[in-house]
Amino acid sequence: MPLPRTPGTALRQRLAELRGPEVPAKALDARALAALAANPGCRRRAILDGAGVDKTALASALGSPSAFGQSQFALTRGNAFEAKVKADGGAELLRLVHERLDRAAEPPTEAEVPDLTAIGPEGRTARTALALREATETGGWTLLDHPILALDVAGSPAFLEPDAVVVHPDGSWTVVEIKSFPMLDGSADPSKVGAAARQAAVYVLALEEVAARLEQAPKVRHRVLLVCPKDFSNLPTASAVDIRKQRAVTARQLARLTRIQDIADALPDGTCFAPDLPADELTAAVESVPATYAPECLSACELAFHCRDRSRAAGAVTSLGRSVRAELGGLTTVEEVLAASRGEAGDPDDPAVAALRRAAELRAEALGVTACR
Repeated sequence: MPLPRTPGTALRQRLAELRGPEVPAKALDARALAALAANPGCRRRAILDGAGVDKTALASALGSPSAFGQSQFALTRGNAFEAKVKADGGAELLRLVHERLDRAAEPPTEAEVPDLTAIGPEGRTARTALALREATETGGWTLLDHPILALDVAGSPAFLEPDAVVVHPDGSWTVVEIKSFPMLDGSADPSKVGAAARQAAVYVLALEEVAARLEQAPKVRHRVLLVCPKDFSNLPTASAVDIRKQRAVTARQLARLTRIQDIADALPDGTCFAPDLPADELTAAVESVPATYAPECLSACELAFHCRDRSRAAGAVTSLGRSVRAELGGLTTVEEVLAASRGEAGDPDDPAVAALRRAAELRAEALGVTACR
């Protein structure tokens, strides 16, 4: 007689069925989590990421291939720079941490670099937690190279791999992000720094969960170290980045995510997102999950082109941007907006309808003056 399935086991089996029985799961990384937290109302992305669906392959199968992602050249360059930063047991990296974040501590002349190898992500997560606890009790400098952290996301665990975590002599923990974009005259591209800060905020949240399980919870620093090439060279330089705002926003958005179990339960029986399914069947499966498209998705989600086409076809005002959508209140389609502006529909007491009609009058007046001239 088979053992009864626990809720967690049942959910994992259900997600595997959605992904496809022969399709391996794609790991959910910090970049995807940061993008997911930026659009918490998108149930489609939540279930696809929770089930480990490869959205790049899915977008290609739907006929809307994605241009999102890093080039192979950028990945190779980034890996080479990271190896340079971590050479000699991370001596240069620890020097930068000491210089930018902890000048009061003893210089890191000697540091521990524990072995974090283990079987599977769960094993590596447990090994990382053990290494963090031991390093905190030791009271010296410790560098954890590519540790694995677990973060609960909408009822499903996500395994995250920061570039490095440093344990200070006082027992506090610092997240280190290593990027290949340059710092010119001590500053980098604000948009790229912001993206790195959002990723680091996800790692900080995961570290806080590890710290909370210890008897005396160590401090997880909210100033992370961003390491980049200096000017146009390959020499590393660093900057301390305060991610308290990004951490608060990410925590709030992740808490608002609809539970993956609830989304999965609402799907029709037999729903599957395997990319090798017939195009019409795959399209129907994807469209069975509501999406919340916004132009910002183009730089953060592999399915953005597909969702944009569907949003435009439906005349949804969300395709014009979140700020426009917020201003229009209960008017959800472009057709409704145009009808309200012409006085054919809408409540005249609605501020959005009144503003649209006033704008239409001003436009007609301006065009009339131009025609007379």
